[in-house]
Amino acid sequence: MAENARQARTLPSGTLVAVVGPSGAGKDSLIQFAMGHFSGRDDIHVVQRVITRASDAGGEDHQAASATEFETQRAAGGFAVNWDAHGLRYGIPSDVQDQLAKGHLVIANGSRSALDLFQRAFPSLLVVNVTARPEVLVKRLEARGRESAAEIEARLTRGGSLAIPAQYNCLTIDNSGPLEEGGRKLVETLEALLAGRPAQQS
Repeated sequence: MAENARQARTLPSGTLVAVVGPSGAGKDSLIQFAMGHFSGRDDIHVVQRVITRASDAGGEDHQAASATEFETQRAAGGFAVNWDAHGLRYGIPSDVQDQLAKGHLVIANGSRSALDLFQRAFPSLLVVNVTARPEVLVKRLEARGRESAAEIEARLTRGGSLAIPAQYNCLTIDNSGPLEEGGRKLVETLEALLAGRPAQQS
């Protein structure tokens, strides 16, 4: 009984918000918009992922690691969650559990293919599924200039086949329009969580 009580006290009490969706949906832009709104608060954090990608490759601000460095960190228990996608390896540092244990809100750029891993690692999990119309996704990916037309088509085909299973607590944000519209919806969702209210599902 005493051992169970000690374990209960060490379980994370905050919520991990996993922002997922296809490339080009604007996940990082929405996260940046929301964090601008919450600037100055010390109870909400954004995870800096570890990725086996060069630090100057563009896109999100991440911790770059070689394949060897990543595996060494993983083997040492340095990740709460890690997964492979698009030829790269991604890791959520394990120190997020310290922030969650304080009852804080932690936002992470996640992956629809790894949600089962997130659910096991984070008992209190909200999935924010960011979507956008196909023509919007194509335009945004073309503007990045990192992939050929064939690669963009293949990426969108893969992404379109990944749905969010019903068992997850999920909120969907359509980010096809102005960033402020989707950003306000994400801010409202995070404000509800910070106030101890459940996020409205959709």
